[in-house]
Amino acid sequence: MAARMNRTRGTALIGSVVVALALSACGGESSAEAEGEGSGSTGNCAPEDITLVGQVRNQTNPYEAAWLAGGDAFAESVGLEQQKLTYDGDSQQQQEQIRQVLASGDASCTVINALPNGDSDTTPIVNAADSADAWLVTQWNKPADLDPTEYERWIAHLTYDGVESGYQIAKALFEEMGGSGGVIALQGILDTAAAQDRFLGLQKALEEYPDIELLDDQTADFDRATALEVTRTLLTQHGDKVGGVWAANDDMALGAVQALEAAGVDGVAVAGIDAVPEALEAIADGSMTATVSSDGPWQGAVGLAMGYCAATGELDVASIDADDRAFFAEQFLITEDNVQEFSDPQLDMSEFDCDSLFSRATGPIAAS
Repeated sequence: MAARMNRTRGTALIGSVVVALALSACGGESSAEAEGEGSGSTGNCAPEDITLVGQVRNQTNPYEAAWLAGGDAFAESVGLEQQKLTYDGDSQQQQEQIRQVLASGDASCTVINALPNGDSDTTPIVNAADSADAWLVTQWNKPADLDPTEYERWIAHLTYDGVESGYQIAKALFEEMGGSGGVIALQGILDTAAAQDRFLGLQKALEEYPDIELLDDQTADFDRATALEVTRTLLTQHGDKVGGVWAANDDMALGAVQALEAAGVDGVAVAGIDAVPEALEAIADGSMTATVSSDGPWQGAVGLAMGYCAATGELDVASIDADDRAFFAEQFLITEDNVQEFSDPQLDMSEFDCDSLFSRATGPIAAS
């Protein structure tokens, strides 16, 4: 990924000077401090004292690897390094990694940009960070009733409208199939809002296409190797009735493509979500039909940028609009018609300036 390193705030050295001057101009304390109300929602960390942590399941998933690459790009732009953590889908390991990070230094200057393994994993992550006064951004998974506005240093939770993305790729898939035929569906990790919502999007599209039949749906855990085996099994069971494969992410879609190629099956449409480079190549060469961009590099960078701005005092968390504390981010449907526009992604580093962090917010996540 060729991320541009020139940020509007300038180089890391210049950015550090600007932050220091800004803090000096404020006398080193916020208006809340002056009024005796505490300063839980703003920080006063020197940039060089900040620890940036990005945590995802693994780096073999190209989307999550791209997330960490975006985090690296942001960290480099402010003269820091990102500490990269992976937990291989093990919730206990994820929690232990967070505990170790929080115990290893000044947690008040620690920034964590985390992908919780499942909805139920978000609460202990939030509680651990809150108890340690660390800065936290979470993405994708959280219980509907867990609200960042009730915390001072849980800056934001961002995700994508999974119902809409699942619906968009289903419609593209069904149109490619001519509006009729049989489909198999590869679901993600079922204890995640992303998997649940995307499957709801598929069901919404099925209601609009009465001549499309859902032959079977099985979980493949967002994993390519698992998807290959599940697709192979479903092809054996359903044979030439399969005209399309709907997958809840690109890694599973690419596993399905491998299974189809190994079985010598042509003419089956495949759609996924994430817009990873291999999926874009597959769309360009015709072996996949569609994907939806959730821009992993931007996610990896923006979470760290939010924490960095809060830790330095450039962002007052209490001043963030409530709708931006838990929000849907912008996403894009990609097909053969526009795939070239997304084939060479570039990070626009100006999006990570402290006054631009919520520029991709499209609306609040509604509580269920």
